[in-house]
Amino acid sequence: MAAQQLGNNFRGKRVVVMGLGRFGGGVGVARWLTQQGAGVTVTDQERLEKLESSIAQLADFPITFQLGGHDPNILNSCDLLVVNPAVDKSRSEFFQAALHKHIAITTEINIFLEHCRAKIIGVTGSVGKSTTTAMIHLAITAALKNSLSRQTCWLGGNIGHSLLGDLAEINSDDFVVLELSSFMLEDLPWIRFSPHIAVVTNLAGNHLDRHGTLENYAAAKQNILRFQHADDLAILNGDDPTVRMWATLTSGRAMEYRLENQEEIKLAVPGLHNQSNARAALAVLQAVGLAAQTPAALAALAEFPGLPHRLELVHTSAAGAQWFNDSKATTPEAAITALAALEKNTFICIVGGYDKHADMAELCRQLAHRAGAVLGIGATGPALVAGSIAAGASRDYAMYVETLESAVTCAKNWIGHRTSGAKKLNAVLLSPGCASYDQFANYEQRGEIFATLARQ
Repeated sequence: MAAQQLGNNFRGKRVVVMGLGRFGGGVGVARWLTQQGAGVTVTDQERLEKLESSIAQLADFPITFQLGGHDPNILNSCDLLVVNPAVDKSRSEFFQAALHKHIAITTEINIFLEHCRAKIIGVTGSVGKSTTTAMIHLAITAALKNSLSRQTCWLGGNIGHSLLGDLAEINSDDFVVLELSSFMLEDLPWIRFSPHIAVVTNLAGNHLDRHGTLENYAAAKQNILRFQHADDLAILNGDDPTVRMWATLTSGRAMEYRLENQEEIKLAVPGLHNQSNARAALAVLQAVGLAAQTPAALAALAEFPGLPHRLELVHTSAAGAQWFNDSKATTPEAAITALAALEKNTFICIVGGYDKHADMAELCRQLAHRAGAVLGIGATGPALVAGSIAAGASRDYAMYVETLESAVTCAKNWIGHRTSGAKKLNAVLLSPGCASYDQFANYEQRGEIFATLARQ
């Protein structure tokens, strides 16, 4: 798929921003483009009532809104289309019409990358990229503070807010840490750019409903390395046999981080995967010349409580039962990672959700092997429960309950039970292994409802 580029002068240009989003995904770029002197029209499939919060953030800007669908007629007076990463471009008639009209096309993250003067540290992976990104930002920030440096480390991309509005304050000697999703990375060929430092945590099948095949998904991820220059660096998870092989894709240097033969890092967040995430952060610290500040970085990492919805401890009952919100686990691999972080056979796992046609066989085996009890919800819940029973889970403690509310009620009743051959159940883990779209607006809403139910 080819896309024309407009250049860097937006003054007087007629720009269409495709996809505002209920949570403001297009707000930053719409605001910034207006400030550059562009005439901006925002189009979104949703109607006004579902976008009021996002639109309110643009109330002081002369922006035209075309809501409730994408009217192809607005492309007749369009110089540039800024497409939201969530748009499935191959299936969007509006996007295809823009291609047919040879309209210049870009994305918010591409605009930022083209205009940012600082060193870019990009992070991707199928599991753990948000936490790794946050740890890298935390480690560098602590190191800069301890060294009394005037440099700043900025956080953005798929985590945090749009950094376009901060461009004027980002200096050339600063660091910018960006979480980059496959949806963002698939458009990097349009600007032939890869981050100066690229971190890849792992690869497992995800978003195959969008990318079609694992090969296409991997190809999108590989764009984080594909356009690096000779003085750039790829930092790869050496414990992932697939990612380790990607060293040949970069024109720069490549280095690995591993857990093998490494001392355990003191962390507040559980699991070997978080040990690996922290190792990635220390590797970046070394790469940017701040290895001497490792003690300060380690002290900061030791206090890191984790990100919301990622193995987040949201409640401890009076009896000591712990409730973990891992709603961000929207893939079977992410859920398997969470299962390995808790003590075997001591927890109830709530799984299931929107069907992205991922292979759930290994998740079912791990549920049977590690969870003391399994509760299924959503569209994939019945298959996950049936699969875990087939893999050896107890029929008495594996049940499809349809909704999250019912799952929490059942889990509360099971707390303290001793299942066949298991220790006492003293924890509840929401780690769905699936997206949330069948019953919730997004994984955040799912996690917030779980936390509220747990605390009641």
